[in-house]
Amino acid sequence: MTTITQARREHADAIAQLVMTAMSDECCLNLAGEGHTLHDFYVLISRLAAAEVSQYSYHNAIVTLDADGKVCGAVVSYDGGRLHELRDAFIKGAAELLGRDFTDMDDETSVGEWYIDSLAVRADQRGKGIAHKLLNAAIDRATEAELPAALLVDKGNPAAERLYRSLGFEYADDAVWGGHAMRHLVRPLR
Repeated sequence: MTTITQARREHADAIAQLVMTAMSDECCLNLAGEGHTLHDFYVLISRLAAAEVSQYSYHNAIVTLDADGKVCGAVVSYDGGRLHELRDAFIKGAAELLGRDFTDMDDETSVGEWYIDSLAVRADQRGKGIAHKLLNAAIDRATEAELPAALLVDKGNPAAERLYRSLGFEYADDAVWGGHAMRHLVRPLR
């Protein structure tokens, strides 16, 4: 039995782990840069998840908790029109902790959509419908904001794309993010 709830600051470390799971180790290492480890990148993402204003902030996360109160899964989503404001913490943190300059990073979302940035479920909790419930919660937030929900899915992840399409997401266009070929999917307002 799991409970879906708004994330709290004390969930930041678990959110960071799940965001990194959603990104993949390859992508995280690419973003961390030469000479840095997954742990170095985790330190950055954990700080951002605990921050008041960042794209990975606990304010932007919905989590599922197991019977013991441990985070089983998380979805991070926000108004795409706020991307630059929210990403500023990532840019500053990456410069400080990793010596990386991401000021020219490509945008993965835009004004006019509710962006589902990251979705992941702990390996031991997969196959229980948790991702489906988290996506529905993010779609509810999009509906409340009167914006279509949108996301990027790696072209090499057909299982995830099937899940998104089963919830009404439709192909919008192709994109590249983090060096990966992606599909931009949008779920129109209903």
